Amino acid sequence: MKQNISTLYIITGGPGAGKTRLLEELDRHELTTVPEEGRKIIKEQIDSGGKGLPWLNKELFAALMFEESVKTYQKIRHMNSTAPVFFDRGILDTLGYMRLENIIIPASMEAKARAMVYHNPVFILPPWKEIYENDPERKQTFEKAVETFECMKEIYREYEYNIIEVPKVSVENRARFILDTIFMSS
Repeated sequence: MKQNISTLYIITGGPGAGKTRLLEELDRHELTTVPEEGRKIIKEQIDSGGKGLPWLNKELFAALMFEESVKTYQKIRHMNSTAPVFFDRGILDTLGYMRLENIIIPASMEAKARAMVYHNPVFILPPWKEIYENDPERKQTFEKAVETFECMKEIYREYEYNIIEVPKVSVENRARFILDTIFMSS
């Protein structure tokens, strides 16, 4: 029996650009969404007293993020559905983070990232100073958010993804923009 395969979409960008709110809006439309692994790992590491935090051990944080992103990808990839799935960041976001932090990216990670593909195009949210704010899991400056945005664009392009920049509009209109884009291209 042939398995149905979901269409996996990435929503990426720098921190504080509205990705989480956008995923919450897509979730309200009864679409499948996958939260960011990095935030989950930070919360788990804080709760357990772990060292895999971006401000304590960037290499360990990156390794944990990559491992969780791969597990989540594999789990979602094998769902028996053809419905679109929206990820708050993807496997390549970890490689982008590693590049941004000058961490050597092992060839094994690069190979996995090439093998585990998402739907093309990738949606990217630009830096938006008016909505940017820090919280217990987000300690970066707005300038670092801009740098992250540029790095994510670069890494996704290197892996031959087309990038669609989501406009700085209300969260409802951002969701509509994405849905219109994917359903018009289907």
